[in-house]
Amino acid sequence: MKIVVLTGGISTERDVSLSSGAMIYEALCQRGHQTVLLDVYLGTAEEVSEDLFKTSRDLVAGMAKIVETHPDLESVKALRPDGDRMYFGPGVLAVCRQADIVFMAIHGDGESGRVQAAFDLMGIRYTGSDYLSSAIAMDKSLSKELFLQNQIPTPQGFVLKQGEQETETVSFPCVVKVCSGGSSVGVYICEDKQSYEAAKKEAYGYDREILVEQYIRGREFSVGVIAGRALPAIEIAPLTGFYDYKNKYQAGSTVETCPADIPEAAEMKLRRTAEAVFRALRLKAYARMDFMMDAQGKIYCLEANTLPGMTPTSLLPQEAAAEGMDFGSLCEHLIEVSLGNQRE
Repeated sequence: MKIVVLTGGISTERDVSLSSGAMIYEALCQRGHQTVLLDVYLGTAEEVSEDLFKTSRDLVAGMAKIVETHPDLESVKALRPDGDRMYFGPGVLAVCRQADIVFMAIHGDGESGRVQAAFDLMGIRYTGSDYLSSAIAMDKSLSKELFLQNQIPTPQGFVLKQGEQETETVSFPCVVKVCSGGSSVGVYICEDKQSYEAAKKEAYGYDREILVEQYIRGREFSVGVIAGRALPAIEIAPLTGFYDYKNKYQAGSTVETCPADIPEAAEMKLRRTAEAVFRALRLKAYARMDFMMDAQGKIYCLEANTLPGMTPTSLLPQEAAAEGMDFGSLCEHLIEVSLGNQRE
């Protein structure tokens, strides 16, 4: 197949996207696909011709490295003088139109639904959820409303908008997070009023809407869902702190156990709830749901990720491996499921 692996972008998850994209690109090349790795924002200076897919091409060239802090986006934007007028980089749409499918490896930017909407209008096929379900899942406050309407357990919380008067009563500890973000960027655990005020100020630097949630003390799990069926649950136990940006992507920072070492009934409850979230948010193809479990064994869904990470330390590949599916097979399976959805 002719496949574009679309990566990069200009969100705080840019580095994660580059790492995911590089791993997917290598796997698809090894399995004989004509593959092009392309940064959605920076694009390519090369002329886009019909010969582009004759050999696999890495048009990102060694940029895929995740450091402990999220990237300097202003320096990336400086590389595109027209970047404030056009999201897609030079040649991106022309290259994508030549492909049989675009493998979406754009975390953050690619999960808002806007790229999917543009592709739908141009007849470009892509992996993952459609524009509507992507947008719903990206908005944590809207997701929480749908969780509650569908009897899916989730932490209590409320939304704050920048500039509006705060009327809710806050109990500590609590969690402050941006409504539309990922990789735990803009997420803060607050123990008191002082840390709460500081967290709100920082979170508003990422988003005009933030979510304040009940803090759930306990164990953290994640469950991938492909074509509506849950994979084995994975437990996530950071060696220090919580599952923040550093602990997500730096090897050795977190102990990840898959299948999770919990009673079968608890594991099945996680899986069935993940499938319920998949249906409630109208998700397509694949996604990954994050959970907390308190000391009494009650589970709470935190959010859904419509384009889960595909890096060496990412959770979805580990869950698939627990069922005997290697990384290359997983990539091809996600393509197959996505194409099946878009043919319907």
